[in-house]
Amino acid sequence: MKVNARAWIAGLLFLPLPALCAAQQGCTLRIHVDGLRNSTGDVGTTLFSSPDGWPENNSKAYRHGPTPIEPGQRQVTAVWEHLPSGDYAVAVIHDENQNHKLDRNFIGWPKEGFGFANNPHVGLSAPSFKAALVHLACPSTEIVIHMQYK
Repeated sequence: MKVNARAWIAGLLFLPLPALCAAQQGCTLRIHVDGLRNSTGDVGTTLFSSPDGWPENNSKAYRHGPTPIEPGQRQVTAVWEHLPSGDYAVAVIHDENQNHKLDRNFIGWPKEGFGFANNPHVGLSAPSFKAALVHLACPSTEIVIHMQYK
């Protein structure tokens, strides 16, 4: 399909300024994580744009990565920039040994902290994709996730 450059540019001229800026720069998601039991390791955040792979398969995540914890701090803010607006499910772990996964004991209970957007109740398994869904709007959206330890 051939794109008419003049029509495309003319279309941009009629976009409201916030929409034009969002189209060029994307949106920012700030994830404030509190309740860390120590400042060891880092906090891994994972964003999923679909339920496929939710919540632990980083290879199917839209974005994932670590955020360092400052010495002596029990909270951190992870910042994801240049995201398209839309819905994302968010999971976090306190990756104390920095191996990029949630470690579990021999019966499957998490040995490290974890949390999800909207802070849903966590029983014997992770909450559903929909329970951890956040709508990202431009220019930025901020959420707070409380770390849980079992």
